[in-house]
Amino acid sequence: MNEDPRLTVAIAQIEAARSYTLTLLADITDDDWFQMPAGAPTHLAWQVGHLAMAQYGLALFRQRGRRPEDADLMSGTFRKQFSKGSTVEPDAAAYPQAEEIRATFDRVYEQAMAELPNMPPAVLDEPVDEPYFAWPTKLGALLICSHHEMLHAGQIGLLRRLLGKTPVR
Repeated sequence: MNEDPRLTVAIAQIEAARSYTLTLLADITDDDWFQMPAGAPTHLAWQVGHLAMAQYGLALFRQRGRRPEDADLMSGTFRKQFSKGSTVEPDAAAYPQAEEIRATFDRVYEQAMAELPNMPPAVLDEPVDEPYFAWPTKLGALLICSHHEMLHAGQIGLLRRLLGKTPVR
């Protein structure tokens, strides 16, 4: 297990962001996942699918490359459907069902939490291209992972309110 305090902080931030996101999703029914309230250019399904895709990219792929078993985490179609710059479709039929999006979201997180504690400390300082936070390194990619999730948690929180849900503290 890596005892580098930088990695410990990055993992703790990813865990805290996920914990908050889960509180926002706790009372969301499958019927709400694809609702696009008036004026909202997105829905919860896209937000959660995007978080799964981004976490895979930042916490797994950028850290250790693509592995054959990653196809069991998420398909290439899923990654493309929820990638940065993709267009949110209002038609639920254009997406996997809410249950599959949530399962992918959970699988990617579980895999990241299984792998990250075992990263050799020297890997954290290896360079990466954007996006990153603070440093253009693998550590910077891990740091942006939690910041990115919190940014989308804000969008999920707004969608909750537009769907008539009470705020989560």
